[in-house]
Amino acid sequence: MFQHLQRPAWYALLPLSILGFFFSNPSFLNKPKPIAVIAYYAGNGQDLEKYNWEQLSHVVFSFCHLRGQRLAVDNAQDSICIRNLVALKKKYRLKVMLSLGGWGGCQPCSGVFASAEGRQEFANSVKDLMQTYGADGIDLDWEYPGIEGYPEHPFLPEDKANFTQLVQAMRQTLGKKAILSFAAGGFRSFFEQSIEWQKVMPLVNYVNLMSYDLVSGYSTVTGHHTPLYSNASQEASADSGIKYLLKLGVPAQKIIIGAAFYARSWGGVENINQGLYQSGKFKSFVPKHSISKTFSAQEGFVFYRDTVAQAPYAYSIQRKEFATFDDSISVRLKTKYAMQQKLGGIMFWQLTDDKPKTGLLQAIWEATKEK
Repeated sequence: MFQHLQRPAWYALLPLSILGFFFSNPSFLNKPKPIAVIAYYAGNGQDLEKYNWEQLSHVVFSFCHLRGQRLAVDNAQDSICIRNLVALKKKYRLKVMLSLGGWGGCQPCSGVFASAEGRQEFANSVKDLMQTYGADGIDLDWEYPGIEGYPEHPFLPEDKANFTQLVQAMRQTLGKKAILSFAAGGFRSFFEQSIEWQKVMPLVNYVNLMSYDLVSGYSTVTGHHTPLYSNASQEASADSGIKYLLKLGVPAQKIIIGAAFYARSWGGVENINQGLYQSGKFKSFVPKHSISKTFSAQEGFVFYRDTVAQAPYAYSIQRKEFATFDDSISVRLKTKYAMQQKLGGIMFWQLTDDKPKTGLLQAIWEATKEK
């Protein structure tokens, strides 16, 4: 028999003391949940020491691809990269996710996911890879179910329903704890023709809204490729896409706003309206770490800001070149928007495009700390 131990007098008061703390500190009860900060990573894994991993909640290795009906890591270097990313979990509170596809990386998706067998074998292969590497989940980046994406990639109207069944198979196979997300185009045809939102969203953790490339490399007219808000000349924006998703019934806490860690530029642009909304020919993709050098004052570039769209841009009269991008101000505003609208968080393409330590990720992290 154990002898009864005399408890101190304060012991009986402990539960009431705890309750008193909660009720006398309503700000503690209402403290907002930290938003997710999700980085796509398309590097080789040899530069990981450059980045402030404590500023991220998730990193998505980009990309794995289909081999037959199974998700496959492309080569030994990618395998090492994934293992190096997963090793970061020992030091940081970081979730590491695999991914499927990307722009130009999902050519067989429509065909493979058209059958129950293909969907189930794919789900089984994802579970196997997650267990092999110690990954926490997967992001589906099929661009796009049911509508035209990468030139000449097959697509069918049935892709929309097949994507739902794919997500159902994934959740059943991976279980409740696995993180499941997908990348969504930020335009109306994707919202209406690619996803059965009411069926898909209860099964996934996040929808990563690609609120960038809203003016793409196929456009012959310049514009903001990643604006926060719409303006009189451009409806497509992060805000308009998010409002559309909310209208469709997508829970705010599952929506992730997108930021671009790169610029897009057009040449042959006349000096009208500082090159904004003018004819031109797409020229280049420029990572954040090269923007100041590429679009320099020596090359005639002047930087501007659309205060309605909350989007920066640059134009060179001498080069007749226009550039559109995110900067530290615009990503801060996107981060604050996510917090104010109680979204799930912010994501960006992609980490190796950033200026390590002093780039756009730093601006996002600082914004999450502001009241």
